[in-house]
Amino acid sequence: MTGICLHDKKVIEKALRRNVPLHIYSIGDLDTFFWPYTTWYATDNKAEIHDIALLYSGQSPPTLVGISEDTDGMRRLLESILHLLPQRFYAHLSPGVESIFRRSCRLDSQAEHFKMALLEPSAVDGVNCEDIECLSRENEKEILEFYQLCYPGNWFDPRMLETKQYFGIRREGRLASVAGIHVYSCEYGVAALGNIATEPSQRRKGYGMRVTAKTCQSLLKDVEHIGLNVKADNNPAISCYKRLGFGIVAAYIECMVQKF
Repeated sequence: MTGICLHDKKVIEKALRRNVPLHIYSIGDLDTFFWPYTTWYATDNKAEIHDIALLYSGQSPPTLVGISEDTDGMRRLLESILHLLPQRFYAHLSPGVESIFRRSCRLDSQAEHFKMALLEPSAVDGVNCEDIECLSRENEKEILEFYQLCYPGNWFDPRMLETKQYFGIRREGRLASVAGIHVYSCEYGVAALGNIATEPSQRRKGYGMRVTAKTCQSLLKDVEHIGLNVKADNNPAISCYKRLGFGIVAAYIECMVQKF
């Protein structure tokens, strides 16, 4: 089996849209905002493309996305392109797919995650969001300081503030809770929530749920599908997202991969 590199957005989109909730992040990466940082791989099959792997180089280390309903097919695809992958990368993989790396790579920080999708959009409508403000580039320094305190090690691209899809609650003039996005594409009708955090002393007050609801309310004006990723053992966050109408659509593994 031979892996090939794909360059046709329409071919990639057609394959990914067979299961939109599973591939919200990847569909969003077709947007012009993210596309220059993407490399797409598929199996060299004369028939219809099914499994697609994405290498996203918009951050360091790059991230490999190998998520599919067909675990065996994704495993075969990644085996065929292993020699093309960088020496070190972060990976999002369907459970079992990570086994192909064990013979020639070291896997660190392995953890189970869930993909969730907004299955009941009406659930966010009744949440009171009156005191929530939209954040912009003018708030960049403040937001970076907030994440350093409340969500160290998160991946935050300040360019995303230009979308006006970041929202925050203040208490005594300081940000108490923030929610935003990792992926956003009006063109492709998808968005992925990210960078949701609450200042430690302000937790268990419902602020995280409210800023998340406000972000969803704003996004639903322009997109049809909203998703997010969450650690499988983060029960408080999962419970919050379920109250807002999200449901689990798949489990997957996140890990750091280092070639020997």
